[in-house]
Amino acid sequence: MTTKIGFIVGSLREGSYNRKAAKAFAALLPADYEAVWLPIGDLPWYSEDLDTATPPAEWQALRTAVAPLDGIIFFTPEYNRSVPGVLKNALDVGSRPYGHNVWGGKPALVVSVSPGAIGGFGANHHLRQSLTFLDMPTLQQPEAYIGNVAKLMTDETHFIDGTTQYFQLILTKYLDFMNRLI
Repeated sequence: MTTKIGFIVGSLREGSYNRKAAKAFAALLPADYEAVWLPIGDLPWYSEDLDTATPPAEWQALRTAVAPLDGIIFFTPEYNRSVPGVLKNALDVGSRPYGHNVWGGKPALVVSVSPGAIGGFGANHHLRQSLTFLDMPTLQQPEAYIGNVAKLMTDETHFIDGTTQYFQLILTKYLDFMNRLI
Protein backbone atom coordinates (compact mmCIF):
# COMPACT_ATOMS: atom_id res chain seq x y z
CA MET A 1 0.00 0.00 0.00
CA THR A 2 1.33 3.44 -0.93
CA THR A 3 1.42 6.18 1.69
CA LYS A 4 0.32 9.48 0.16
CA ILE A 5 1.77 12.77 1.33
CA GLY A 6 0.44 16.12 0.19
CA PHE A 7 3.04 18.66 -0.90
CA ILE A 8 1.99 22.32 -0.68
CA VAL A 9 4.29 25.08 -1.89
CA GLY A 10 3.38 28.52 -0.54
CA SER A 11 5.17 30.36 -3.31
CA LEU A 12 3.46 30.82 -6.65
CA ARG A 13 6.67 31.66 -8.50
CA GLU A 14 7.64 28.80 -10.80
CA GLY A 15 11.34 29.19 -10.01
CA SER A 16 10.87 29.58 -6.26
CA TYR A 17 13.42 28.10 -3.91
CA ASN A 18 10.60 26.51 -1.94
CA ARG A 19 9.38 24.71 -5.06
CA LYS A 20 12.94 23.51 -5.71
CA ALA A 21 13.24 22.23 -2.15
CA ALA A 22 9.84 20.51 -2.43
CA LYS A 23 10.98 18.72 -5.58
CA ALA A 24 14.18 17.66 -3.80
CA PHE A 25 12.18 16.26 -0.87
CA ALA A 26 9.81 14.42 -3.24
CA ALA A 27 12.79 12.81 -4.98
CA LEU A 28 14.00 11.48 -1.60
CA LEU A 29 10.74 9.68 -0.76
CA PRO A 30 11.04 5.89 -0.45
CA ALA A 31 9.37 3.81 -3.17
CA ASP A 32 6.25 3.09 -1.11
CA TYR A 33 5.47 6.80 -0.63
CA GLU A 34 3.87 9.12 -3.14
CA ALA A 35 4.08 12.92 -3.30
CA VAL A 36 0.67 14.36 -4.14
CA TRP A 37 1.08 17.94 -5.36
CA LEU A 38 -1.64 20.26 -4.12
CA PRO A 39 -1.76 23.43 -6.22
CA ILE A 40 -3.18 26.39 -4.35
CA GLY A 41 -2.68 29.33 -6.71
CA ASP A 42 -6.09 29.13 -8.36
CA LEU A 43 -8.19 29.00 -5.19
CA PRO A 44 -10.70 31.83 -4.92
CA TRP A 45 -10.27 33.73 -1.67
CA TYR A 46 -12.26 32.20 1.15
CA SER A 47 -15.56 33.89 1.90
CA GLU A 48 -18.30 32.25 3.90
CA ASP A 49 -20.75 33.75 1.41
CA LEU A 50 -19.38 31.38 -1.25
CA ASP A 51 -19.33 28.33 1.03
CA THR A 52 -22.79 27.11 0.10
CA ALA A 53 -24.11 23.74 -1.06
CA THR A 54 -22.20 24.43 -4.29
CA PRO A 55 -18.87 26.00 -3.28
CA PRO A 56 -16.32 27.00 -5.92
CA ALA A 57 -15.08 23.96 -7.82
CA GLU A 58 -11.45 24.79 -6.92
CA TRP A 59 -12.32 24.67 -3.21
CA GLN A 60 -14.04 21.32 -3.58
CA ALA A 61 -11.11 19.96 -5.59
CA LEU A 62 -8.67 20.90 -2.80
CA ARG A 63 -10.90 19.46 -0.07
CA THR A 64 -11.36 16.23 -2.04
CA ALA A 65 -7.63 15.92 -2.74
CA VAL A 66 -6.59 16.51 0.90
CA ALA A 67 -9.15 14.23 2.59
CA PRO A 68 -7.53 10.84 1.77
CA LEU A 69 -3.92 11.92 2.33
CA ASP A 70 -1.84 10.43 5.12
CA GLY A 71 0.21 13.57 5.82
CA ILE A 72 1.10 17.03 4.53
CA ILE A 73 4.43 18.77 3.96
CA PHE A 74 4.30 22.55 3.70
CA PHE A 75 7.08 24.51 1.98
CA THR A 76 6.79 28.21 2.71
CA PRO A 77 8.69 31.38 2.02
CA GLU A 78 8.46 34.23 4.51
CA TYR A 79 6.43 37.28 3.57
CA ASN A 80 6.56 40.05 6.19
CA ARG A 81 7.36 37.57 9.00
CA SER A 82 4.40 35.39 8.06
CA VAL A 83 3.16 32.98 5.41
CA PRO A 84 2.01 34.04 1.96
CA GLY A 85 -1.68 34.88 1.71
CA VAL A 86 -2.24 32.10 -0.82
CA LEU A 87 -1.07 29.51 1.73
CA LYS A 88 -3.26 30.92 4.51
CA ASN A 89 -6.18 30.93 2.08
CA ALA A 90 -5.64 27.22 1.34
CA LEU A 91 -5.71 26.47 5.06
CA ASP A 92 -8.95 28.44 5.43
CA VAL A 93 -10.59 26.73 2.44
CA GLY A 94 -9.68 23.27 3.75
CA SER A 95 -10.85 23.97 7.29
CA ARG A 96 -14.32 25.20 6.37
CA PRO A 97 -17.22 24.97 6.71
CA TYR A 98 -16.98 24.60 10.46
CA GLY A 99 -16.91 20.94 11.44
CA HIS A 100 -15.54 19.79 8.06
CA ASN A 101 -11.80 20.39 8.51
CA VAL A 102 -9.97 18.18 5.98
CA TRP A 103 -6.62 19.02 7.63
CA GLY A 104 -7.55 17.61 11.04
CA GLY A 105 -5.37 14.79 12.34
CA LYS A 106 -2.97 14.80 9.40
CA PRO A 107 0.69 14.81 10.51
CA ALA A 108 2.50 17.85 9.15
CA LEU A 109 6.00 19.02 8.40
CA VAL A 110 6.86 22.69 7.89
CA VAL A 111 9.89 23.56 5.78
CA SER A 112 10.77 27.20 5.21
CA VAL A 113 13.30 28.13 2.56
CA SER A 114 14.74 31.59 2.13
CA PRO A 115 17.62 33.43 0.50
CA GLY A 116 17.94 35.28 3.83
CA ALA A 117 20.04 34.19 6.77
CA ILE A 118 17.26 33.15 9.18
CA GLY A 119 15.63 30.76 6.74
CA GLY A 120 12.03 31.85 7.06
CA PHE A 121 11.92 31.35 10.84
CA GLY A 122 8.96 33.75 11.23
CA ALA A 123 6.85 32.07 8.56
CA ASN A 124 7.70 28.61 9.88
CA HIS A 125 6.50 29.44 13.38
CA HIS A 126 3.49 31.42 12.23
CA LEU A 127 2.34 28.48 10.11
CA ARG A 128 2.81 26.15 13.07
CA GLN A 129 0.35 28.32 15.07
CA SER A 130 -2.34 27.78 12.46
CA LEU A 131 -1.61 24.06 12.23
CA THR A 132 -2.09 23.72 15.99
CA PHE A 133 -5.59 25.16 15.67
CA LEU A 134 -6.29 22.94 12.65
CA ASP A 135 -5.42 19.84 14.72
CA MET A 136 -2.39 18.91 12.64
CA PRO A 137 0.32 17.28 14.76
CA THR A 138 3.56 18.81 13.49
CA LEU A 139 7.11 17.45 13.63
CA GLN A 140 9.05 19.54 16.13
CA GLN A 141 12.61 18.37 15.53
CA PRO A 142 14.62 18.75 13.48
CA GLU A 143 13.40 22.22 12.65
CA ALA A 144 13.56 22.96 8.94
CA TYR A 145 14.72 26.53 8.31
CA ILE A 146 16.79 26.57 5.16
CA GLY A 147 18.59 29.93 4.98
CA ASN A 148 20.99 31.30 2.38
CA VAL A 149 19.49 28.79 -0.02
CA ALA A 150 21.13 30.20 -3.15
CA LYS A 151 24.51 29.23 -1.71
CA LEU A 152 23.27 25.67 -1.09
CA MET A 153 22.56 24.87 -4.72
CA THR A 154 24.96 23.49 -7.32
CA ASP A 155 22.72 24.68 -10.16
CA GLU A 156 19.09 25.64 -10.74
CA THR A 157 17.72 22.25 -9.65
CA HIS A 158 20.26 20.51 -7.39
CA PHE A 159 21.35 21.08 -3.82
CA ILE A 160 24.85 20.47 -2.49
CA ASP A 161 25.39 17.08 -0.87
CA GLY A 162 25.29 18.33 2.72
CA THR A 163 21.96 20.03 2.15
CA THR A 164 20.50 16.96 0.46
CA GLN A 165 21.66 14.88 3.44
CA TYR A 166 19.95 17.35 5.79
CA PHE A 167 16.76 17.10 3.71
CA GLN A 168 16.99 13.31 4.02
CA LEU A 169 17.36 13.57 7.80
CA ILE A 170 14.32 15.86 8.06
CA LEU A 171 12.26 13.63 5.77
CA THR A 172 13.24 10.43 7.60
CA LYS A 173 12.26 11.96 10.95
CA TYR A 174 8.97 13.16 9.48
CA LEU A 175 8.12 9.76 7.99
CA ASP A 176 8.86 8.07 11.33
CA PHE A 177 6.69 10.66 13.11
CA MET A 178 3.87 10.31 10.59
CA ASN A 179 3.90 6.52 10.67
CA ARG A 180 3.56 6.52 14.45
CA LEU A 181 0.40 8.61 14.10
CA ILE A 182 -1.41 7.02 11.17
